[in-house]
Amino acid sequence: MNNEPRRGVSPLEARIFVIEDNVSNHTTMIKLLAMAGALSANCVSRYSGQGVRQVAAAYDEPFDLILLDLKLPHEDGYEVLEQIRAEPFFRKTLIIAVTGHVNPEEVRKARQAGFDGFLGKPLLPHRFPFQLQRILRGDSVWEPGL
Repeated sequence: MNNEPRRGVSPLEARIFVIEDNVSNHTTMIKLLAMAGALSANCVSRYSGQGVRQVAAAYDEPFDLILLDLKLPHEDGYEVLEQIRAEPFFRKTLIIAVTGHVNPEEVRKARQAGFDGFLGKPLLPHRFPFQLQRILRGDSVWEPGL
């Protein structure tokens, strides 16, 4: 198994894991990924952060990107981040915090926790494709919102 992240990967090639509990937000994220050029075959999603080990066991290659909601029903995104970072399979995967709870304190907390970036909700169709491209290039993207 190769744990090296692929830098400069295009949305078309990217392996993306979405963790979002709100059905409407989840649907929006999947649609925005498709609009940005991501292939649905390369995208995996869950409505909870539970079962990270099972997800890792089901795939041969690591994900390029995880979009992780911070407010999940059984654990918060910070707890899920710790679980993900503890798994060697995800060690070099870019993990972006995604939340509607946008304020300077939340952005600071996400940085300190070890997220690789931050996107505030609502994700906007005219901005998201460019944000995704920048993230997949390895650029630091910390955009709390409008």
